[in-house]
Amino acid sequence: MSASPLDGPAVVYCEGAFNTPNGKTAHGLARFTYRYKVLAIIDSRYAGQDSGEVLDGKANGIPLVASLSEALDLKPQYFVVGLAPDGGRLPDAGRRAVGEAIEAGLHIDSGLHDFIHKDETLMAAAREQGVQVRDIRMTPDRDKLHFFTGDIEEVDCLKLAVLGTDSAIGKRTTAWLIVQGLQQAGRKAQMIGTGQTGWMQGAKYSMIMDSCINDFVSGEIEHAVVSAYRDEQPDVIVIEGQGSLMNPAYPGGFEILAAGRPDYVILQHAPTRVEYDGFPGYPLHPLPEQIEAIRVVSGREVLAVTLNHEGLTKEEIPAACAEVTRQTGLPCYDVLAHGAEELIELIGRKLR
Repeated sequence: MSASPLDGPAVVYCEGAFNTPNGKTAHGLARFTYRYKVLAIIDSRYAGQDSGEVLDGKANGIPLVASLSEALDLKPQYFVVGLAPDGGRLPDAGRRAVGEAIEAGLHIDSGLHDFIHKDETLMAAAREQGVQVRDIRMTPDRDKLHFFTGDIEEVDCLKLAVLGTDSAIGKRTTAWLIVQGLQQAGRKAQMIGTGQTGWMQGAKYSMIMDSCINDFVSGEIEHAVVSAYRDEQPDVIVIEGQGSLMNPAYPGGFEILAAGRPDYVILQHAPTRVEYDGFPGYPLHPLPEQIEAIRVVSGREVLAVTLNHEGLTKEEIPAACAEVTRQTGLPCYDVLAHGAEELIELIGRKLR
């Protein structure tokens, strides 16, 4: 991580949601961010504990605190909403917390669909305090959006898409670990962020897919990939996935395959899941079917499966990876638990 953050020191709000699927924005910021220096994460259920220990079993030095008042002693400049609930709505308690942060003079960053800008009371307070409010998911003006052009065909480097068999399954974290692993191996790699958390983590080339006007989604994906290629001349471009091909609420993989035109797909999978996240009664399609769907839709092959080990003990991870390989014939890695070195070696063999 860079020594100087893009913006400044921050406290992340995640009351009641840390270490659950609804806290995935806070999880990303706890693991790393180039944009902020995260000083603390608010969730009273874990107050006094280290956020890395709670999340990954590895201390990161970022404490969990019970309230904003505790975090203010650390001198933050930003209050970041780390919640990521289904539908992107800000709960009443979160709205009150935003109000407290504004009164404390903190800048506000929110990636939810409930825009702070539409709350006249909060915005009046923000103007009075002279603080900045950024609603990361606000759709850009149409004159700033891009339509698909076909320029993606000039991108002459290895392109990987990290897709998943479900939403909230770890695609972004795996994408970052691949980018960082490639960079550590001496390769030039760029991340294409496609969600609000990727932007908050400081992905230089980003678009926020689920708040973009549909006509421009493909063009925005293409523009981000082409810009990264033209500006950086990387060896590898890694595109963060959204949702999954077959998730009834978040079928976000189609545009990434069509517009990003990856050479290969890395597929994130949680073998303990039986239903799509947040949708009881919608059984998760079997892993081999999801792999075949990617091949049929895009003509591209899944290079490897990356394991989300939720619901597994560390002793059960090797057997779970072996079972994925048995089902699919593909290598399977848990890059969060065991590192990305083996996957990086596999990707290296595909470089032109």
